[in-house]
This record gives sequence, C-alpha cells and structure tokens, in this order.
Amino acid sequence: MQLIEWNEERLEELVDFWNKELREQYPMRKELFKQNSFKDLNICFSGSAIAINDDNEIIGFIVAKKWNEDNLNIQMNKENGWIQALLVDSNWRNKGIGTVLLEKAESALAKEGVKKVFIGRDPWHYFPGVPAEFKNINPWFEKKGYINDGYDHDLIAYYEQKIDAQIPDLDEVEFSMLKEEEKDELLSFLNRCFPGRWEYEAIHYFKKGGTGREFVVLKKNNRIIGFCRVNDSKSPFIAQNVYWSPLLNGELGGIGPLGVDSEERKKGYGIAIVEAGIAALRSHGVNQIVIDWTGLVEFYGKLGYKKWKSYTKFSKNLVDYS
Repeated sequence: MQLIEWNEERLEELVDFWNKELREQYPMRKELFKQNSFKDLNICFSGSAIAINDDNEIIGFIVAKKWNEDNLNIQMNKENGWIQALLVDSNWRNKGIGTVLLEKAESALAKEGVKKVFIGRDPWHYFPGVPAEFKNINPWFEKKGYINDGYDHDLIAYYEQKIDAQIPDLDEVEFSMLKEEEKDELLSFLNRCFPGRWEYEAIHYFKKGGTGREFVVLKKNNRIIGFCRVNDSKSPFIAQNVYWSPLLNGELGGIGPLGVDSEERKKGYGIAIVEAGIAALRSHGVNQIVIDWTGLVEFYGKLGYKKWKSYTKFSKNLVDYS
C-alpha cells in the first residue's frame, strides 16, 4: 500500500471506487464529488490522500478540511477541522489502511492549527456524521479517541401530485420568493441573525449565480425577519438535501436551512416558513422533499416528515503535532 497526493486527475476512479462501496446507500455523481471534494477552498491537501495498491488501483482515500476562506468575514472557528470522507476498500480492511489515512489527516490538521476535528459537518459536506448504515464503524472511531456527540437525521415526506400546497396566510407578515435585488438585504439579515455557516452558504449561492429562486423570505413591515432555503435539480449547485436524489424516482426537493429572527419567535413563524418552502417546491413540481441534518424530528413530524437517514456525530480534540 502506498499513499499518493489528493489528485483531481483521478476523479472518475474515485467516484467509481465510492460507488463500488456505497452506491446502494449513497450513490455518488462525478459533479457532486468534484464540487465537494475538489472545488471546496477549504480542502487540506496535506491531510488528504489516496491509498493505492501495487497495481496503482485505489483501495482507500481520505479528505480532510480546515477553514481557508479568510477573505470572507464569516464567523467560522479557525481551530475546527473536518474529515469529510474516509473510505477503505472492503477487500482491504483490517490491514491498518484506515488508521494510516486518519493519522495522516489528524497530523496535518494539527500542524495547521486545528484543535478539534469533526467527522463530516464540513463546508460542502456529504454527511453530518457517520451514517447509521455503517454504525459498525462507530467503535473504530471511539478507539481512535472520538467522542459520540449525539445523532442527527435526514427527514423525508412524500406528497400526492393532485394536492396543492398553500402558502400560509398570517396577520402582519407576508411570504415571498427573494428578488435578485434583495440579495444584500438577505445577506445582511443572515449576518445579523445567523452568522456563520448559513451566511457562508448564502454567499456562495450568489457567487455561483443564484438569483433568489431558492429562498423564501418572511417579511414584516417590508423587512426580512425569516428565511427558508429550497433546493431542487435546477438550483445553481447540488445542495445537501438533494445529494442522494438518484435513490428516488422523480424530482427531489430539499428544505433548509431556515430560521426566524430571535425577536420574532414564539409566534408560529417557524412552522409557517417551512410550509411556505414546501409550497414553493410543490409549485416547481416537486412531490418528495428532504429536510437534512436536523435533530428536530418532532417539530418537522407535525408536517408529516419522517426519518430517512440517520447519523452519529463524532468529534475529537487533537494533540499538538507541531
């Protein structure tokens, strides 16, 4: 076994390798893998690697990330790092390959100033943790010093085509799709009320040509007090809640993130903004919708959403390798 650098020239091989191992649960597309694992500016190349055998065949890989986008005024913890993906060929397991890959990533991240590493949950992530389908891996991470931080879920609901979804009609507020000229107002709202990852994702949405079609906004006195992101196959990039659309027949839509100004909560606006997002997607012909990476199972259950996929969250405090 030999480790070689993380190399986009092997993109197709990496996608084929992923699908050989994970196609039934998490089918990978070349466009998605390129978007998340090569084009993300936060990839830590010194901590990412491909494992090959003597025949130059891929038998494993790891993708590590750290925050690199200091040009953006975003509240992201620079001492956090991520293992986006770690995969070893099922025929080559229990030979220490995963350990070598993980130690390489952890060492590189620590040398870059990372003090805490998460499994998944990275910018342009695939998973918010270890998928439940592979829970047999959990004890392995625990032996490596990772702590179980709880569980998150992807939820799904299916709708009948003949039923029309209605945008809620509430006093004093109105719902609308974001207009392109309202971009700065939305970003200002996110910076004020939800600084960090959600603001970061919105900035990149507009950088990639987003026009506002993917945002439902809640307004009060003509001022944005809430938002709901909606995604489908026509969105400017492959969004997290539609990653696994190849598993389903027909168009898949996604809802989230979403939120309401803290000064306007406890008024029913949260559930209403979700209903407005559902209505927007239904108007696009979407009849199956995923809400990803959430622990609010009971909250979304009020709207008929049920668990689709589940994940165990893991994190680890790194030692100083400098």
